[in-house]
Amino acid sequence: MEGSFMALTIREIDTARPTTKQYKLADSKGLCLLVVPSGVKLWRWRYRFEGKEKMMAFGEYPEVGLKEARELHSEARKQWSAGIDPMAERKAVVEAKQNEERGQQRQAENSFESIARDWWKWWHVGKSPRHAETVMLRLEADVFPAYGHKDMEKVTPMDIRDVMLGVEGRGSRDVAKRIHETTGQIFRYAIAHGKATRNPAADFKPRDILLQAKSENFARVDVKDLPELLAKMDDYWGDAITRFALKLVAYTFVRTSELIEAPWPEFDLNNAVWVIPPERMKMGTTHIVPLSRQAVEVLRALKLLTGNGRLLFPGAMDKTKPMSNNTILGALYRLGYKDRMTGHGFRGLASTILNENEFDEAHVEMQLAHLKRNKVAAAYNHAKYLKQRTVMMQWWADYLDAQLALGRKSLAA
Repeated sequence: MEGSFMALTIREIDTARPTTKQYKLADSKGLCLLVVPSGVKLWRWRYRFEGKEKMMAFGEYPEVGLKEARELHSEARKQWSAGIDPMAERKAVVEAKQNEERGQQRQAENSFESIARDWWKWWHVGKSPRHAETVMLRLEADVFPAYGHKDMEKVTPMDIRDVMLGVEGRGSRDVAKRIHETTGQIFRYAIAHGKATRNPAADFKPRDILLQAKSENFARVDVKDLPELLAKMDDYWGDAITRFALKLVAYTFVRTSELIEAPWPEFDLNNAVWVIPPERMKMGTTHIVPLSRQAVEVLRALKLLTGNGRLLFPGAMDKTKPMSNNTILGALYRLGYKDRMTGHGFRGLASTILNENEFDEAHVEMQLAHLKRNKVAAAYNHAKYLKQRTVMMQWWADYLDAQLALGRKSLAA
């Protein structure tokens, strides 16, 4: 029922006062303002659709003013005149918007970045904080900007490839390989948790797209030059802590990073053993280093300098972080061995000399942590050949001391 009434004015609306019963102020073409006893004023339109009487609301005055109410009413009448139920249409629009928002929320929850962050929270437990932070920073810097926003099911092998090639292009081939590895781990996690159905990183290997890496040969002196090197290292005039690092990297022939990042709790000096946890090892398994008598002596002397802290070799500026990876290399450079010797070079020397002196190759490789072991085997085998390796490590330390004595004689001559 639309009746013919005079159009409302702002003054009439503002001066309308509530009564004990609700009443209506009619505008044109069926639009009216319902004034309820509480004083609230509501815009309403009564209409009939398919034989049923309906009441459509347009909001509350003054939040919805007279002009806006008429515009809303006019649009609704156009739909009604076209055979469309305006209330049903509005409901459909609201539901469509809600469905779209829910879809966007589901997509955000199932985006690569969202799943990757969930994976990281699960994965980083037990990992070294430094390594875990590096993995996340790599994702944030290179991966998330490229396809972090994408739904897991929409990430393609080409997305991964493009990021890897871009990283390789700036001279970071190893980082490109790690991006491929990490992305694959994230997808396996997603599949296991019902967030994805396939792993696009499994469609290719890094070597399928990256340029072949040059073989990495760590510089090392010839065996005949070892005595002079040891004598110069023993007389190193620089920082005492660096001199101890040089001695320990020679006695233990571990990887440089495994030494300089080592915390004191890993060492049992009374039992002459160093146990490196899997999260700090390249192969991801526990590694035992039998400590020679000489190595224990160096460690006890070092403990007087750095034993109050957590790290054997704290940084010069920040004691909570290890010394720079270039400290040992820089010391060797200052001794005159630039491009001739690295900390890593002692691993090659140890391998050559121990094998030449008829130590079992398996024992040597185990001590070098070259033997790949699955996690189940590693739980039982990290102490494999320990008795033989203990004897071998003491022989190696004695051998180095003998070579040091020869070097001193040579320099004194």
